[in-house]
Amino acid sequence: MKEVVLDTETTGISIKEGHRIVEIGCIELDNLIPTKNKFHCYLNPERKVSEKALEVHGYTDDFLASQKKFSDIGEQFLEFIKDKRLIIHNAEFDLGHLNNELSLLGKKKINNVVIDTLTLARDKFPGSSVSLDALCKRYRIDNSKRTQHTALVDCNLLVKVYINLIDQKEPTLDFQNQENDITEKQQFSVAYFKKIVTPTSQELKNHKEYLKNNLKKNFY
Repeated sequence: MKEVVLDTETTGISIKEGHRIVEIGCIELDNLIPTKNKFHCYLNPERKVSEKALEVHGYTDDFLASQKKFSDIGEQFLEFIKDKRLIIHNAEFDLGHLNNELSLLGKKKINNVVIDTLTLARDKFPGSSVSLDALCKRYRIDNSKRTQHTALVDCNLLVKVYINLIDQKEPTLDFQNQENDITEKQQFSVAYFKKIVTPTSQELKNHKEYLKNNLKKNFY
């Protein structure tokens, strides 16, 4: 199964308050190696960006007003993630907003298998900070370009964090969305499952080659 590292930016936190998605970023992985297949777009949320969200990502109302709407790219996005496992940091937030956008179009919720790297990191490093910045620091990943939270930059960092987390040979976390009514807190229901993932010899070979060529600079 191919994987997609996914991140979104929004106008604010609460879906109940009408907040919407302003950016989607996706990077495809094949045997843990990024392919050239990416999905990225800015979106017109059809509402104002909150002050706190503006501080986080810096996307102004004027900039977003000229972008496409989610209804324009929804089918393309669904086709991109079809039959792929999703890798998301704090999946409840991103999937909640994505499912809200889909519900506004009368479409079904996302039902892909999801690995939530936030929960995975909490299991591995209990009591420690497991934000994306903290994990980059722990694994010596250069996050100097992350002056603000932008979807594609965060995806690129999460790819490296995810590879490091998997390299620890701890159980991965499957995160399966259920078809329940949207709730205020999570906007969807999920069930968690743990299992040991045993990589194939080809995956191990590809993984080692990727680390050798792309991550070596982060450890010096």
